[in-house]
Amino acid sequence: MCTLCVSLCLVPALVLLSSSRYRVSLTALCRRVLHRLLKLARRKVCVRSTHSFVFSNCTHGKPDSVLETFDLYAETHPSLSLCPQEGEVLDEVVRRVAPLCVLELGTHCGYSSIRILRLLPPGGRLLTVEQDAQSAELAEELILVAGFKHTQFQILTQSSAEAIPALSSHLGPDARLDLILMDHDPQQYLLDLLLLQRLGLLSPAGCVLLVCSPQDPRSLFPLLEHLRAPACPVRARAPGLLELNCHSDRHDGREGS
Repeated sequence: MCTLCVSLCLVPALVLLSSSRYRVSLTALCRRVLHRLLKLARRKVCVRSTHSFVFSNCTHGKPDSVLETFDLYAETHPSLSLCPQEGEVLDEVVRRVAPLCVLELGTHCGYSSIRILRLLPPGGRLLTVEQDAQSAELAEELILVAGFKHTQFQILTQSSAEAIPALSSHLGPDARLDLILMDHDPQQYLLDLLLLQRLGLLSPAGCVLLVCSPQDPRSLFPLLEHLRAPACPVRARAPGLLELNCHSDRHDGREGS
């Protein structure tokens, strides 16, 4: 009798699953759940394993092949890379802003760096900051494998707090940052944003993208409180991505100094 009841209870589910439409929905749901579980395991990422897989399976000299191989790896392994949806948002922002100077905080394995570099206008340059020396070394190799040259990017192996005050020496005294991607320690986001503004490093139309980890949303509370100011409009671009349009304190006031 118990078996019969269980069987009857499962009939609606079996009917739904027999429909190809619902099979597709179920597959998509499972993929989203798997991706979320893998995101929760970010701290257990093996950077060397990611590098080895991408290096061995991508087509060298082809940025899109390198990115596709990253995505393939992330389907079954914990990954620090943006998910494809977040990557598409990043692509859209780079195309819209057409930045000449980009700062990335948190290089990780080089995935976002490659996404950005392949869409930069002629003469565009990326500065990317990674505190972990091994990650920086392996990311640099994959960026080179994708076909980019050192004249197009530079990796600074130091913390954001150390790198930001020295940016002018890498960019030039009058250069401004058109786009900033923050994907390092969320507890540093507000401090680094305030420092960038105070040093006048953001261009008047500068755009900031924040990668938001679902593991510790409380770390973003101080930043979100600061962003209530109308001078810094914010909007969600993807489940884990916020876009800010904040201007530096100096604006274009250098001409009056």
